[in-house]
Amino acid sequence: MKLGVSLPVSGEHASPEGIVQVAEEAERAGLGSVWAYERLLRPDGPIAMGGPGGPVMDPPESFANVYDPLQALGHAAARTERITLGTSVVAALFHNPVTLARRIATLDRLSGGRLLAGLGQGWMAQEFEAAGVPMRRRGAGFEEHLRAMRAVWGPDPVSFEGRFHTIPTSRIGPKPVRDGGPAVVLGAASPAAVDRAARLGLGLTLVIFDWDVLRATIEAYRRAAETAGNPGGPIVVQVNGPVTAEPLDERAPLTGSAEQVAGDLAELDELAVDHVFWFTEDEPAGRVAAIEPLLRR
Repeated sequence: MKLGVSLPVSGEHASPEGIVQVAEEAERAGLGSVWAYERLLRPDGPIAMGGPGGPVMDPPESFANVYDPLQALGHAAARTERITLGTSVVAALFHNPVTLARRIATLDRLSGGRLLAGLGQGWMAQEFEAAGVPMRRRGAGFEEHLRAMRAVWGPDPVSFEGRFHTIPTSRIGPKPVRDGGPAVVLGAASPAAVDRAARLGLGLTLVIFDWDVLRATIEAYRRAAETAGNPGGPIVVQVNGPVTAEPLDERAPLTGSAEQVAGDLAELDELAVDHVFWFTEDEPAGRVAAIEPLLRR
């Protein structure tokens, strides 16, 4: 299982210098991955967190300043050699599938095949409005979008005919380093999304809030993949919380001191998780240092 850390791509600490600092420190320390995510905007009004029906609250201030994830990872790729570069996630529906597939393939080529592409549907109504995409495009429309992207990554000549997207018979490059495209994981927060990833032979990227929910989701995914006759893809776990200097009396999974988190990592090992990374908006200087002790667990 590879351990990773988020790059400073959002909020007050986002900067080109910070992105390079964290990426280089992570690679030197022996971490396995660095991560970036997509956010189009910060609405001035309240939002439903997680999508329609979720708790309504004011959006975080950090949403107002988020670097493009693929460009940020390209910046990191130029200063590193080995570390995996992950997105968790790019909201695919906000982009034309040909354009996004080419951008992903370009980054994969520039990094020597180090990209792990996390893709999601998006959940914030205001972002769908800004992108000019109806929220009802989620579900079947998202699946079509993924199939169109995979067609672009496949051999030439490329062609695709769908309900929302058409690609005339063409030659489209660059192609990703690996035949068929880079490893892809889907952001999944519902049983339908988990089933979709399994049916399409893609992996999962999950935010952990509760151990029982995480276990049930991974088990459901593996059952669905077996039913579909697919081997399944990588499983990524995102931790929205810190590794702290001192132990915590009350803590969420995979947060707290290095000693506390080391015990939790054994749970992920049992679940055969491929990547776990910690998302934080702390200053760049402390991000890798907080996680580095876990490499000696």
